[in-house]
Amino acid sequence: MREGCRARGGGRMECSWKTVLLLVCASLGVQYTAIRTLRDSMSGPCQGAYRCQSRYHRDSKWRALCDDSWVPIESPRKHILLFATTRSGSSFTGQLLNQHPGIFYVFEPLYHVQQAFTNSSSRLRRTLDRRALLGAYRDLLLNLYTCDLHFMENYIRPEPQDHVTSSFFRRSSSHALCSPPVCSEGVDATASDPPDESWCPKKCGALNLTLASMSCLSRGHVAIKTVRIPEVGDLRTLTEDPRLDLKIIHLVRDPRAILASRMMAFSDQFRAWKIWNATGRQPRYVDLTQITSTCKDMAASAETGLQRPAWLRGRYLLVRYEDLAFNPKDKAAEMYRFVGLEVEDRVRTWIAKNTNSNASSPSEWNYRYSTTRDSRATAEGWRLRLGFDIVRTVQNLCNDTLALLGYKQVHSAAELRNLSHSLVEHRTFQPATW
Repeated sequence: MREGCRARGGGRMECSWKTVLLLVCASLGVQYTAIRTLRDSMSGPCQGAYRCQSRYHRDSKWRALCDDSWVPIESPRKHILLFATTRSGSSFTGQLLNQHPGIFYVFEPLYHVQQAFTNSSSRLRRTLDRRALLGAYRDLLLNLYTCDLHFMENYIRPEPQDHVTSSFFRRSSSHALCSPPVCSEGVDATASDPPDESWCPKKCGALNLTLASMSCLSRGHVAIKTVRIPEVGDLRTLTEDPRLDLKIIHLVRDPRAILASRMMAFSDQFRAWKIWNATGRQPRYVDLTQITSTCKDMAASAETGLQRPAWLRGRYLLVRYEDLAFNPKDKAAEMYRFVGLEVEDRVRTWIAKNTNSNASSPSEWNYRYSTTRDSRATAEGWRLRLGFDIVRTVQNLCNDTLALLGYKQVHSAAELRNLSHSLVEHRTFQPATW
């Protein structure tokens, strides 16, 4: 018996390396309580980021499953959040992180939380508020950053059986979820950016969440992309959590471009906008609140980040999609410097391949989440698709946001169509590292 260690039943006992390995790597229970207490010097796929801090055994030769008297040690593990809004270029930007061989990347896991809440009973939906939903979002993010993918079983529908599911949203967007040990077949190098979301499940079968948790531990770093958290202030509890070293990359985009992209990607939802754009006449039932809310949340988050509060010290970087599109190599390097990682050759290769494609290809734009494009052409291509009346309306609704982020307004249709004159001001947004 030894203080600071405990068995599953609650009794205290001395724990050996073999016990820890069996508990974490060989069993199905790769759970948060086990993950957070792995020995910091453990080698191989089960390396942990925390150490026991028992005053009696902190120098012990053996590490153990410990009680709550732990604190995080300095660790190379990076926890990265790509924080964005819908149709802001987040799929493209997320792939810059996904290409790094040491990053375990997850595309929009909060989708499952939103779906579970939306599909719940009408009585339950009436009792849910923004605060409850945000709390569920944060809980899931925390568990994913600590490599407990089993926690997603609370939200995936239909419910996984024996920790296996075929309903993991956008699994194909993650190299880690489509390669060993999760998928024995591995990723086909010739299809690293396929325009077909079904290829990975067909090749790899259903997703084993236990193997996914082990893959997460082996990768060393975790990056998550989400468009479902409204404001960066909603993430404060995660930035202050001692178990994480969270780095937030806040991706923004010209609201006029966001609207144009949403109209193309979500035709049914933006039918009134499309009628307006085609006829030049604003329908009475067009919903202006969505773009208004987008601008409000984007500005609020940027203002918070640029004011540099103490809880964002060293944790916030503002990136404009247009800057990334115009200079993908330089901006990718800036993002990687911010999170403390090197730009690997695979990242450079992906940038070269995916920023010089033919953006006019019809099949390309029929794919909603495509990341292969001529990035320069797409950055301001919306100016050829939106009517001036719609642009003027968005400018009136989002005047403060445009000014804050350095986007110029246009005052005529001719000015709108003149692509030789960029609407993106030169701005430098320094990371909050003071």
